[in-house]
Amino acid sequence: MDELQKIWKRHVYIAKASTAFIYGVLVSIAMNFFWEPGHIYSSGITGLAQLIATLTADLPVQLSTALLIFVLNVPLFILAWFQIGRRFTFFTILAVFCSSLMIKSLQPITLTHDPIICALFGAAINGFGTGLALKNGISTGGLDILGLTIRKHTGKSVGTINIIFNAFIVLAAGAVYGWPYAFYSALGIFVNARVMDMVYTRQQKMQVMIVTNKPKSVIDCIQNHMQRGITIVHGAEGAYKHDNKTILFTVISRYEQPELRQAMTESDPHAFVSIAENVHIMGHFYEPKP
Repeated sequence: MDELQKIWKRHVYIAKASTAFIYGVLVSIAMNFFWEPGHIYSSGITGLAQLIATLTADLPVQLSTALLIFVLNVPLFILAWFQIGRRFTFFTILAVFCSSLMIKSLQPITLTHDPIICALFGAAINGFGTGLALKNGISTGGLDILGLTIRKHTGKSVGTINIIFNAFIVLAAGAVYGWPYAFYSALGIFVNARVMDMVYTRQQKMQVMIVTNKPKSVIDCIQNHMQRGITIVHGAEGAYKHDNKTILFTVISRYEQPELRQAMTESDPHAFVSIAENVHIMGHFYEPKP
């Protein structure tokens, strides 16, 4: 069992590192192929980095967007290290480093200067990359770290902070490039958020029904992989062989499907597992630490 856990953790770490690289490639495509040619600002720290790079473009020492993305995230890395966790911080640094490196390294190709096309496609590509990173348990830095820290200590979200920060970015786009670009940037921020929500599935809940003749092994293994409550129904009977079965009910997030699959493989690979999507929860539902 310990050896299987080590192999599983190694697999997870490799997957996270690969996802960080893929995120870096996607955000660099969004930045270099669409946002920069279309004069579109992103949301959050990336948008702030774009703004500072634009305002300092005429200075003797130019500050690139790629460098600023990493530098502006450094104070947030320190906050995450002490307030959230070291493993979380390591993969966040890796994701931000990959994005900065790829933005700097990937040769820009101007496909179009149309601001609407640049806003939509840049946001869709970046939203997919960000959602993919979050889905695999990686933060992309920026306001994510601030939000997790505040929620950890107060239990409150930072939706207002995000709105105010992104409103500032939108207004800055209007002031620098003209007010139509403020609307284009706002459109891009909206599309980015929608695509990210489509890909990032951690907030989607799923009801799991497991029919097994090894209930103790399944329960122990599931609770070893994830912190989930389980309801036990004894005395079930299989209609084909009329053998005794136990039914287990639990609720997981879609994000936890790989952990559930691994737990079932280890405990009872012959169990019958049924999953119902998009269930609504009333009451407490444990949110695992990042």
